[in-house]
Amino acid sequence: MVHLLREVGLDFVGAAPVRHVFARETAAPPEAVYTALAEDVPGWTQWYGAVTLARPLDGGARREIRLKGGARFEETVLAAERPEVYAYRIDLTNTPGSRAIVEEWRLTPSGAGTRVQWTIAVDGTAPFRTSVRLARPGLSRAFRGAVASLDRRLAAAGS
Repeated sequence: MVHLLREVGLDFVGAAPVRHVFARETAAPPEAVYTALAEDVPGWTQWYGAVTLARPLDGGARREIRLKGGARFEETVLAAERPEVYAYRIDLTNTPGSRAIVEEWRLTPSGAGTRVQWTIAVDGTAPFRTSVRLARPGLSRAFRGAVASLDRRLAAAGS
């Protein structure tokens, strides 16, 4: 069953009842990381292990994402500010209990590389919020692995 989530803006990142913030350094410069995040949406399947399908919709204004385990999302891009911020809101999902979700990727120069910060901000039923809180270690592992994989991919491409 598909659930329509509440329309929230970028300000939800700071106001959500549940927020997780993760950060990791990469050797790749911000421009290369931003391009991989915002412009090479299908490429997410190559570096983010949980993503099985990623495709832009409506000329890149929206996205369709599918994860291992069957979770599906349709998202609206809220911010695409090269090369600092890429953020999106989940509009439709098959994840029960979710009411609002925004993910924000912030990129900051760090030496010759980039500090990648990912924030996931959510609201939902009490059981959903609890499950997202308990998922923090798994989300952290997935993020670290994805950024490390992206860094290797960009190094191999000669970013």
